[in-house]
Amino acid sequence: MEAYAAALTYAIPFFVLLILIEGVAAYVMKRQINVGADTIASLSSGMTNTMKDILGLSIVILSYEWMVEHWGIWDIQASVWVYMIAFIWLDFAAYWSHRFNHTVNLFWNRHIVHHSSEEFNLSCALRQSISGIVGIYFFLYIPIAIIGVPAVVIAILAPIHLFAQFWYHTRLINKMGWLEYIIVTPSHHRVHHAINPEYIDKNYAAIFIVWDKWFGTFQEELPDQSPVYGTLKPVSTWNPLWINFMHVWGLVKDAWRTQSWKDKLRIWFMPTGWRPADVVARFPTKNLVTDVYNRSKYRPDISKFLLVWSWMQLGVTITFIYYALLNFGDFSYAAILLYMTAVFFSILAYTSLMDKHWVAIPLELMKVALAVAVMMKMEVWSTWEVQLVLMYMVSSLLLTVYFSLIEGRKTTLLNKREMV
Repeated sequence: MEAYAAALTYAIPFFVLLILIEGVAAYVMKRQINVGADTIASLSSGMTNTMKDILGLSIVILSYEWMVEHWGIWDIQASVWVYMIAFIWLDFAAYWSHRFNHTVNLFWNRHIVHHSSEEFNLSCALRQSISGIVGIYFFLYIPIAIIGVPAVVIAILAPIHLFAQFWYHTRLINKMGWLEYIIVTPSHHRVHHAINPEYIDKNYAAIFIVWDKWFGTFQEELPDQSPVYGTLKPVSTWNPLWINFMHVWGLVKDAWRTQSWKDKLRIWFMPTGWRPADVVARFPTKNLVTDVYNRSKYRPDISKFLLVWSWMQLGVTITFIYYALLNFGDFSYAAILLYMTAVFFSILAYTSLMDKHWVAIPLELMKVALAVAVMMKMEVWSTWEVQLVLMYMVSSLLLTVYFSLIEGRKTTLLNKREMV
């Protein structure tokens, strides 16, 4: 885990730099590809995923190392050819795991957060799930484990394969000539993120687009059909925790409400969006997008002051996480768990504040209490850094109260006057 934390200290600045470059390029090209609150939500979601990973909050049913050790037939040594074959197989497995995530009701919950943005840009690439806690696709790696591909090869290639999927989340790069026939390009992936009837559930490939062409899920980006992004049932929140679990919560409610025991069991593994007939009759699905070209995007009324403060909160949160990554080896697991929990509540607090939701204040209070607990555990009250953190905590709490109770009330009164 320390090695992964070290890798992230290089990856995070690189991703942030590319996002800034994309933003500058969009400004020069006079194209609107970023919305402040949406970008903050995307980066915040990425940080929750990072925290889950460095804390090791995942359950692996069968690790690759165990499979290759117990099932491997040959003792293969790492070589260029082994790395090439393993990379191709990783991509094949990624295609199928991605396709399962889109087409099975329960598994969609593992992936919905990545599609929840109604924009499409590099920050959107970092909207990653914290709900995929259990590693359920181990069976896709059984063939290369039986062959005996060393675990170290997979350990090296897996993050490279993941990071290589970042660059094509952009609207600024058009079609790329002959590369369109070989690799996944921005054009291909724009189609994948779109909810247009022509595009939905297409282009699952991660690196090599040939998988979609071979398995019948390829769709070219059409010149007269601009992609519309998001989900058919909009999430309508910036809070990453709610986005991560809203779909499975809907499944839980439907499984409870249906009178059919068969439907209580099969709802989890039916195609994404399937609901029992008796539940649909009593509780019809609300807020579905029926006309993708005339849908309204989620845009709660956020003042410039609140938006600037939210950007500052994002910057502080990134700083806290980066500090933990740089000093990961100095933390006990209990200390890093408490530290990350405080950061997690911070993210939930300021994203809920952008939603104008009342829960922002109790979440902020939890953040402050956890931060104090962290400082007590680490016994570092006298340093100037801690004094600065305390000043930030007090300011954050006061401004959360202001935005929730004072500015929020003014906005409500103003809206009522406009309605009258």
